Amino acid sequence: MITRTAALLGASLLVLAAPAFADDDAHISEDGSEMLLAEGETEGSPLPTMSFGTWGFDPTLLATDIKPGDDFNAYANKKWIDANPLPAEFSRIGAFTLLDEKSTADVKAIMDELGAKDPASLSEDERRILDTYRAFLDTDTIEAMGLAPAQPYLDAIKRARSLDDLAKLWAEPGFASPIGGAVNVDAKQPDRYVAYVGFGGLGMPDRDYYLDTSEKGAAIRDAYKAYLVFLLTEAGYEDPETQAAQVYAFEERIAREVAWDRAVSRNRDLTYNQVSAEEMARIAGRVPALAMLSAIGLDKSPTYIVRQMPPTAEEIAALKLDAATLAKIGSGLPGMFSLLEQTPVETLKAWMIKEFLSGNAAVLPKRFDAASFAFYGKTLRGTPEQRPRWKRAIDEVEALLGELVGKEYVARYFPPENKAAMDELVANLRLALAESINEITWMGEQTKAEARAKLASFDPKIGYRPNLETYEGLAITRGDPIANRMAAAAWQRADNVAKLGQPIDRTEWGMLPQTVNAYYNAVKNEIVFPAGILQQPFFALTNDIAVNYGAIGGVIGHEIGHGFDDQGSKSDATGRLRNWWTDADRAAFDALGDALVAQYDAFCPLDEGKTCVNGRLTLGENIGDVGGLSMAYRAYKLATKGKQVPVIDGLTGDQRFFLAWAQVWRSTQREANYRTRLRTDSHSPEEYRVNGVVRNLDEWYEAFGVKPGDALYLPPEKRVRIW
Repeated sequence: MITRTAALLGASLLVLAAPAFADDDAHISEDGSEMLLAEGETEGSPLPTMSFGTWGFDPTLLATDIKPGDDFNAYANKKWIDANPLPAEFSRIGAFTLLDEKSTADVKAIMDELGAKDPASLSEDERRILDTYRAFLDTDTIEAMGLAPAQPYLDAIKRARSLDDLAKLWAEPGFASPIGGAVNVDAKQPDRYVAYVGFGGLGMPDRDYYLDTSEKGAAIRDAYKAYLVFLLTEAGYEDPETQAAQVYAFEERIAREVAWDRAVSRNRDLTYNQVSAEEMARIAGRVPALAMLSAIGLDKSPTYIVRQMPPTAEEIAALKLDAATLAKIGSGLPGMFSLLEQTPVETLKAWMIKEFLSGNAAVLPKRFDAASFAFYGKTLRGTPEQRPRWKRAIDEVEALLGELVGKEYVARYFPPENKAAMDELVANLRLALAESINEITWMGEQTKAEARAKLASFDPKIGYRPNLETYEGLAITRGDPIANRMAAAAWQRADNVAKLGQPIDRTEWGMLPQTVNAYYNAVKNEIVFPAGILQQPFFALTNDIAVNYGAIGGVIGHEIGHGFDDQGSKSDATGRLRNWWTDADRAAFDALGDALVAQYDAFCPLDEGKTCVNGRLTLGENIGDVGGLSMAYRAYKLATKGKQVPVIDGLTGDQRFFLAWAQVWRSTQREANYRTRLRTDSHSPEEYRVNGVVRNLDEWYEAFGVKPGDALYLPPEKRVRIW
């Protein structure tokens, strides 16, 4: 969904935003729709709907047989979940999903209108959008062409004879590389751009999939190995089983020796490592890293920033890294260079070929698409059916030309009054946090002054960027989706590298206007709310004020809260990564975070309590949720101060506020998807983004009369209130 990453140092509201809202076919025109669907394809499975009553929440959906204090998520959401089983194309579905489906349907309406136009009347931009869409949908042509569009790239890989040859390909856009780099804002000097250099290489979502000794883990590995054999068989290897085993062994070594644990990788004190060109050459050994970086255009960077470098003895002492933490830290980039030296060139070539075929499976013959879905969709996510092709075609257009589509999207679907209302909400959230900073007792005045300065410098962005991208120079080839992907990769690379030496572009966004998500970017100290999320259940001008503050207000607070979570709080008012805390205040803050880690570690939803939430991995998001909802509640009180707040449908304003937050996280998912997310997602599962949050807010107890003995009850001294 997202064409640009929200920034290396940012945090989003929901990383794994699943597909999501068609409220009926109101936004899908009939004219031209058949022409714009793949042959034989329907619009997709009927989707659940969400009703919002007359004030933003439908009270008939409350499960009144469940005590709010025992399971607030179930009280607010269980009736809807029980009435709406998962459609076959989804690994999970909920409020985010349904709204995202609405966004997809809205974009489909734009595509339908373009398709119904006289081709001679299309502008160049409209033609590029439509050609991208149709090229992805034209499965008959894709099938007929077979591997011919991919063959030049596969042949280029096969011709490589040395690490030098491979490094030249790694520098070319569109080819998979185990090492690479990109330009972003320097976290310690945020007035300049630098090159960040890192590595990848894993075909499964996380290193732990290679290390899991359970029966389920073994079954996933077997399925992945079979997928590798399929890909290398299709690539024409005489002994694909042996070659697949060697590719798997290469990835397994990355997992065991090189990669870092996800939770440890969140530590920004560990993941900012300046490396000079001379140092890069030294750690690279025989791998021609500098030549590769130069070919990309990154040699113009004033320095290189490496995320994963083994900590020095001084860093271990300063950061108080214990043995358990050190055991989760792999050899990082130096280890990756060493592994590349040790790995036969033929194995690296086979790895690149499988990556190319797997990464482009959706635009290759059906057998590739089916095999990719069988592993990544069915095995890892438990999803029975592939997402309809037309929806994936819209994803493709958004990945290649998303802001061109976004321009038309905001013109149709984002009223100016929505932005004005959001401006007021953001202003009140900032006032709320300012009050909180003044009142908290665990932070001293010196640190509070820095916190106030940071809050004052926040840059809120709402709806869409003012100068939406035109993708000048990106040529689209009619009927050739692989060529379009390669052209887009080249354009995006050039656009990224061109930032070096330029002033920081503070107008740039990391999400499209139509994206249903939000994010905080630490190095720019900005909070960003695309137009796509500014709809129900998050926001509506017709909503009760309590609902807007509990829903989008909580989202705004969440993103502001990222600026003050365990990692975002390491950047100051300018976005610079530096310690602006006194030692005592940081220790107090970390102690509160540790208490929150312990709370979430105790949520163990699978395998009879043996598979749990990782409270350390999810800490930043949990601080964002708990702090954000607290800010939103205070802002709601500021907005209604001196006003009569009515009881509606028997519910007080405070009750409506908390129900709105719960409704945002209304969701259900398949067990396989649940397992994958518990391992890889820095966000807690949705039910804990409800229950794990509200149990820390005194106001929730008062609103719903929660007492000792209720399942969610926490004694006041155990409740974590940070902001």
